[in-house]
This record gives sequence, C-alpha cells and structure tokens, in this order.
Amino acid sequence: MKSIRRVLALASLAVCSVALSGADKELNLFAWSEYVPAKVIEGFTKETGIKVNYETFASGEEMLAKLLAGGAAYDLIQPPDYMAETMIKNGLLAPIDFSRVPNMANLAPEFLRLPHDPAQKFTVPYMAGTVGIVVNTERIKTPIMGYADVFQPRHKNRIVVVNDNRELITWALYVAGGQTNEINAASIAKARPILARWIPLIKVFDSDSPKTALLNGDCDLGIVWSGEAALLYNENKKFVYVLPVEGAHRFVDLMAIPKGAPNPAAATLFIDYVLRPEVSKLISDAFPYTNPNAAARKLLSAEQLANPASYPPGAPVLGAMRAIGKEAAQVDKLVTDLKSAR
Repeated sequence: MKSIRRVLALASLAVCSVALSGADKELNLFAWSEYVPAKVIEGFTKETGIKVNYETFASGEEMLAKLLAGGAAYDLIQPPDYMAETMIKNGLLAPIDFSRVPNMANLAPEFLRLPHDPAQKFTVPYMAGTVGIVVNTERIKTPIMGYADVFQPRHKNRIVVVNDNRELITWALYVAGGQTNEINAASIAKARPILARWIPLIKVFDSDSPKTALLNGDCDLGIVWSGEAALLYNENKKFVYVLPVEGAHRFVDLMAIPKGAPNPAAATLFIDYVLRPEVSKLISDAFPYTNPNAAARKLLSAEQLANPASYPPGAPVLGAMRAIGKEAAQVDKLVTDLKSAR
C-alpha cells in the first residue's frame, strides 16, 4: 500500500512539474469567505512558487455578478452546484484538463457526475454540506424541529440566518409544501407572505460567519451552513444542529476555471494540490463541512467524523438545488423588497 501511495505521489509531482513549465507565477482565486485555509495557500505557494491572490464572496449570485461585470480576471472560482449549472449552460466555464488532475481519483464516486455537470468536464467538488438550524439549548428550551419553530414572534431579534436569497425562498417553499427547485411565479407568490412574516423577526443576515452571532450571545437560533454549525458544536455542545423537518437539501461547492482565465495551468495545479488527502484534511480541520474526498476522510479523527453537523447521523438522501433561470431575478427582487420594508 505504501508503494502505491508513493507512486501516486510521484505521479502527482510529475504532473505538477509539467504544468509549472508553462504556468504564470500567480493565481487569482475567487472563493467563499472562511473556506480556504491559509495553510493550504501557503503550502501551495511554497511548493510551486505561485502567488495566490484570494478574494472572497458571500453568495453564488454575488460571485456571478462580479464575474460578469468583468472588473477582475479570475483563474479559479468556487461556485455552488446550482450556479455552476447556470455557468456551464451559458458557456462561462472552461473545460478542465483532467490529465493534469490525477488526484481526482481520491474523490468518492457519489460526488462525481452530479446533475450540474453530468459529464464531469467543468467542475471538481471542494466541500459539501447542508443548511440547517443551530439551537443554543441553554437559552432555547422549547423543541425546535423546523423553520416554523424558529420563526416565531417570541424569537424576534434572536435569529441569525445566512444572507442568501435562494436559501430564504427555498425554506419558505418547504413550509408551504413545495420542492427545492419548484420556483416559478406561482410559488414565489406563495412564498411572499411567509417571508413577509419571517424577515422582520431576523436580527442578523450573515453568510460570511453566521456562527459569530451565536457564539457572542447576540442570537440563540441560527439557520446556517453546516460547517459553521460544526464549528459551533466543537466550541460548545450546547449548540445542537437540526435538519429541518419541512425539508433540507445538500449543496456541493466546487472548483472551476472561468472561460478566458489568464492562468489556467496554475488553476489546474491548485485543484490537484487541494485534492491531495493531506491537503484536503487541512480544509476539514479548519472548516468542517462534509468532505467529498474519500482518501482525506480516512485521515480524519473519529471525533471529526462523529460531528453531527459535518456528517449528520441517519440523514436522509437529500436533493440539490438546480439552476432556475430568469426566476432568480424575481427571487432577488422579492427578498430585497421585503428586507427594505422591515
């Protein structure tokens, strides 16, 4: 087994040397906030000499808007699955040269050829997770099982949620009996009165670090990314994670190269570097989402694998968000209008 690992490591290094011969010494990374550990960037730069410029966004919609604005030339981006689907359909991503990504073999098969990229040509899984409810059980004594339990008048100004319009309307549709991707004029109209009741109850909208409001005691309930919930659980077991009974979905955040990226060889090299088990483990150590890298999971501790937010026990098979086309603008307008009116 050790000899096989050594061969794979040498092969990866050989690919790196080939890629480096033509790569620029810079990589412009556009990624989620609090998602790429400094140790990973530093290790990549030390090994390759490639400087990484790391710029962040707080939602897939923000990422796409800035990319389309053309104000900056990015080499590597981290779109969520549904946003990648939109980008692929509109010719905004470049095919990845997988001959230079031997560490793709480390990924679990269940994370490959997903609906957003069925031919597996344009994207590589980075981390996966869910969006669920965090309850401070020292402060909240009533059972919290779903969204309807969170958005109660008695919890006004004690709630933090991710600042993501697509997420917000999806939660409302779950409560109304709808489906994850059932977004049209009729369902948006059905979601409006629900969101109109909910939004005035929310104290904090925060996609970058929603755990902060829970840690400092400003909020007692949160609907947050599962990695944030996992960090809260590690900090204090009073923070309990709940998948809402009305419905939940799995997201997969990806690595992709925008069409026309100035440094695609450097981007490809970074993708392969991140997929090394020991590097992927560093990501799980810092940001404990669900790791799609099967080889990296073998390096995680029993405690990490038992974190109920990172790897929910007995969780049902969850669907994923899909691209919704022109309805995305209607969703953004609805939520923006309701926020302005509160």
